[in-house]
Formats: sequence, structure tokens, C-alpha cells
Amino acid sequence: MKKLSYLLIIFAFILNSCQSNAQKKPKAEQFEIQKTEAEWKKELSSEEYYILRQAGTEKPHSSKLNNIKEPGTFVCAACENPLYKTKHKFESGTGWPSFDRPIDGGIFYSTDNKLGYTRNEVLCAKCGGHLGHIFNDGPKETTGKRFCMNGDAMDFIPETK
Repeated sequence: MKKLSYLLIIFAFILNSCQSNAQKKPKAEQFEIQKTEAEWKKELSSEEYYILRQAGTEKPHSSKLNNIKEPGTFVCAACENPLYKTKHKFESGTGWPSFDRPIDGGIFYSTDNKLGYTRNEVLCAKCGGHLGHIFNDGPKETTGKRFCMNGDAMDFIPETK
């Protein structure tokens, strides 16, 4: 019984340490575009709202953006903020559009703990919409980063010739 008590105390200490070191969620006021939840619901599809405003995740292999290879720019579906270029997109095998780097100034980093551990969250720098997460298992020959994005959080604008 004593061992169980000690384990519980250690677990509580570790959990508290992780939570106190976690970055706080950004406040909506930090972002250029300010809208009420009612305005976002009116402007976004139900899928876009779920991902961008409620930090949801689409099913893997469901995005029409997975197969895009033509030159262009992936933009935020809520505000058209430029996020990623096709030239930095790669096939990660995860089922979500993946990139090794964003467009400078396009994204904002935060953290989330909704799975019980801290993950690096990626938000749109202009409207604060949830886009996905960043991981350190990307292509080693480039940045080593994998920006794993929800396709429903983005639109694609082809490069004009």
C-alpha cells in the first residue's frame, strides 16, 4: 500500500510539473482577425469550424489536399493567410497533408495537452485557427520537421503561369 501511495505522489508531481511548464493557450486578442464564434460558424463549413475553431482533427486520408503536387500556396480556410508552398510538401505516410516548413510569418506556435501529453500546436498567425501539429520526424535532408496539417483547415491556390 505504501508503494502505491508513493507512486501516486510521484505521478501527481510529474503531472503538475508538465502542466506548469506548458505554454498557455494564446488569447484571441493576439490575432489580427477578431470574430465571434457566431460569426465563425456562419462563415465556415461545419468541418472547417470543427477543426479551425474547436481544434478538431479530420480523418486520415480524407483530405483532397493530400494529392496536390502542382505549384501553389496553401492558405488558411478561414482568412486566406498564406501558410505553406507546394514545394515544401512531402508524403509523410500519415494521411494528412505534411510540409517541412511554413511560409515566414504564416503560423503561430502554441501547445495543447488534450491527449494527456504536450504537443506542439500550429495555429494561423492571422486568425488563430487550429491547423494541426508539428513533429520532429520530417525529412532529415531538409528541416527534419513535419507540419502535419488538417486539409479542411486550408484551401489551395494554384500558382498562375
